[in-house]
Amino acid sequence: MSLPRAAAVFTFVLAGSLLCQPQAQASPSRVIVRSAYSPSAGIQSGEPAKPSPISGSVAKPRPSVVRPGPLSTVPHSFTPRTGWKQNIVATVFWVGEQPTQNNPTPNCKSSWDTAWMDNFGGYDDPDITNRTHGYRPVNFIPKQNPFYIALPYNDVINHATTKPEAAKVIPWFKETFKRHGKSVCHNRWLAIRHEGRVVYAQWSDCGPFVTDDAPYVFGDAPPVNTSNNGAGIDLSPAVRDYLGFTSGKKVDWCFVEAHEVPDGPWKALGTNNPFSKTWVKDPEPIFQGAFIAKTWVKSKSSTSPSKSRSKKLAANNGLPGFTLKKARKSEG
Repeated sequence: MSLPRAAAVFTFVLAGSLLCQPQAQASPSRVIVRSAYSPSAGIQSGEPAKPSPISGSVAKPRPSVVRPGPLSTVPHSFTPRTGWKQNIVATVFWVGEQPTQNNPTPNCKSSWDTAWMDNFGGYDDPDITNRTHGYRPVNFIPKQNPFYIALPYNDVINHATTKPEAAKVIPWFKETFKRHGKSVCHNRWLAIRHEGRVVYAQWSDCGPFVTDDAPYVFGDAPPVNTSNNGAGIDLSPAVRDYLGFTSGKKVDWCFVEAHEVPDGPWKALGTNNPFSKTWVKDPEPIFQGAFIAKTWVKSKSSTSPSKSRSKKLAANNGLPGFTLKKARKSEG
């Protein structure tokens, strides 16, 4: 995730990075080497290779077990709902990513999941030598889909408040909205195309750098972000590896419906993945928002915000249930 924060929230998020320390995972005893493919440098745009937070040292080079997916064609029945976004600069991010100068926000949390790394199952190590031919980390089997991306829009302000404009800008809002604060963007499917390959992934976080760029995400405008050469989408290591992609290059992408997603490794894993055997249907959102986490009023018998406090923080989104209040500009 690569999101800017207002000053009040920025300090909170950096403090949260102290909690972004992965648990050591047992490595499998046997790894099958499928090829010697290894993407060129560029795990993160502008960032050199870093020591693994799990091992504490840079992994020793060994033949990679990862290779790009086959060259693909889009199914004939494929009709993008919002059209292809073409020639979009993409960067690579991952669950558990530590803050850097280029990415000041730690990724142990996402915009919708305050325990993202725990719910994912661990640190999604981007080091190509620490990944398997199944497009996942060697050290564990992810509990969520390793094929994930981030786009620069968040449709909710906190766990109880949907953005005022969401109903107008999101094409599928009316058919998928269930309640205030429950995102209709979280886990939405996309197709990403790069040099003859097409991969499918789920929208799991917001960024890079901004979270309010609806004209780009749902319209025809270019990304408003200017950092990292105007990056408009973040890709997970699994997406990177399947595409044979190097961070900082360009991709095309578009939204797809679930029935348009073809068979592939992106269907294998994840409690958030409707194609997986471990899918949990329609879980309650665990998004809370950074500033809400700081200002919750807790009772002795509950860890949820008080109703009065929630109403004070709520903004009117044109839907029943809330009165008009001034919404905060920053989001978690």
